[in-house]
Amino acid sequence: MTVYTPRRAARVLLVDASDRVLLFEGSDPARPGHRYWFTPGGGLHPGESPADGAARELAEETGLRLAPAQLGAPVFSDTVEFPFDGVWYRQDQQFYLVRVTGWEVDTAGFDDVERASVHGHRWWPVAELAASAERYYPPDLPGRLGAVLAGGGAC
Repeated sequence: MTVYTPRRAARVLLVDASDRVLLFEGSDPARPGHRYWFTPGGGLHPGESPADGAARELAEETGLRLAPAQLGAPVFSDTVEFPFDGVWYRQDQQFYLVRVTGWEVDTAGFDDVERASVHGHRWWPVAELAASAERYYPPDLPGRLGAVLAGGGAC
């Protein structure tokens, strides 16, 4: 029986003027060969709202500083279960859409875990991500992002 550590998180779909989404390439320290792409964001501090956490994580991981109110409402949420560094998590997470004309990513705010487990970043066109054999999370990201971009709002 797997025992899960509960975790709350907020993530950001950072999308540029060409409708490309920023993703980081990472790996699990306990499984270095398990590479995957993921959105900026992460765990919330105790008592932190999802919007506050998303804004904080966005600043730490990309250098883009926005007030939590600038994020608007989440465009979708889900619950995922996953292992990381030998711990199984059950994570409730909310996703926010942030549009930028362009952005030069600055990872100077990475913590030690991020410096050790994040190997790069890339702006992905949605269609290219959907056609890719690369692993990415959430696994339905191209469809969800496509729906958000087509509808201009939540999916």
